[in-house]
Amino acid sequence: MSNADLLKELRIERHQREDHNSGGPGRWVVIVAAIVLVLLAIAAGGWWMYSHRAIPVHTATAAAAGSDPSAGAVLQATGYVTARRQATVSAQITGTLTDVLIEEGDRVKKDQVLARLDDSAYKAALDTAVAQANAAHALVAQYQTQLAQNLRDAVRDEILAKQGLVSKQAAEQARTLADGTRAQLASQQKQAVAADANAVQARVNFDYCVVRAPFDGVITTKDAQVGEIISPFSAGGGFTRTGIGTIVDMDSLEVDVDVNEAYIGRVTPRMPAEAVLDAYPDWKIPAHVIAIVPAADRGKATVKVRVALEHKDARIVPDMGVRVSFLEAQPSADAPAPKGVLVPAKAIVQRDGADSVFIVANGKAHRQTVQPSAQDYGDMRLIPSAVNAGDDVVVAPPDDLRDGADVSVQTH
Repeated sequence: MSNADLLKELRIERHQREDHNSGGPGRWVVIVAAIVLVLLAIAAGGWWMYSHRAIPVHTATAAAAGSDPSAGAVLQATGYVTARRQATVSAQITGTLTDVLIEEGDRVKKDQVLARLDDSAYKAALDTAVAQANAAHALVAQYQTQLAQNLRDAVRDEILAKQGLVSKQAAEQARTLADGTRAQLASQQKQAVAADANAVQARVNFDYCVVRAPFDGVITTKDAQVGEIISPFSAGGGFTRTGIGTIVDMDSLEVDVDVNEAYIGRVTPRMPAEAVLDAYPDWKIPAHVIAIVPAADRGKATVKVRVALEHKDARIVPDMGVRVSFLEAQPSADAPAPKGVLVPAKAIVQRDGADSVFIVANGKAHRQTVQPSAQDYGDMRLIPSAVNAGDDVVVAPPDDLRDGADVSVQTH
């Protein structure tokens, strides 16, 4: 009997109301029974709807063991690509830029000219220093000639003094004059050395007007334009640039990751690893641990680990996000891939005393008894059989999930 039929039974016709008003006790029994039947029908319908509701679940796709980058990983961590050698190129003197010969993305070689400063003042200072040095050396030559003549005169006067042709005093004066000239020559030689040093300094300052690349690399930023004043020192007001651009040595790229200090004991130097860039999730880059930095971040409770990338590529640029899997052993191309599939460890639950997973197909969950491998794969577990690659398994199945239950897959 449907709910409409039951409600129809509750309708009281006019002659029935008259019978009721006449005080017939049997009518009350009929009404109460009808109400009970309606309530039972509603309760049965609610139970049916509850028992057939779709249980919300989250799923993960079972992956072939040989294709998962974290297979054999003892730990995973995230970090960023960093450059061990990069420099903000600047001039060593203050001057106005007359040429800027770089743009972002340019590859440059060591000692390649990147920019030029106005060198007129430094050129004049160099010419002056060179002229003073030349004059100092000319005086040295003059004193050398004069000393040679004075020495000959002194020798001649000594010979004449022995013959009695000149007085001994004249011979002594000639020797004193030679000694004085010798001292003047020594002083002038030192002045010539100082003048040469001034010329070298002036030439260095003049050469500073040309800014060159300190090493091979790629220009990542261009920070100054022609006409701007550049200086190695920061000046107030923001009108002076302290750098022309930034150059990065792409061969020095590596990865810095923060490892939770509770798991840092699993990481060792030279430990093999595998890096996956966030920008290229299907590209696995062989790597290894360079060093564990002996300092911890108190705020994040992490320790920094330096990881070297064994293959360099133009797609790798500084500050890219990267996920690193630290491996137990270096994967060998000759080693056979483990058989079976990898599923999240939370997908395996106990049902009726056996390890089980729930596979979602056509909106229903199908329980499958499994025997996971004892080998550790981090957050994943290897199931040699009973589950196929590509199957959607329920992650953390709820306690009320049963075989054949309707499920609703949640995307978040």
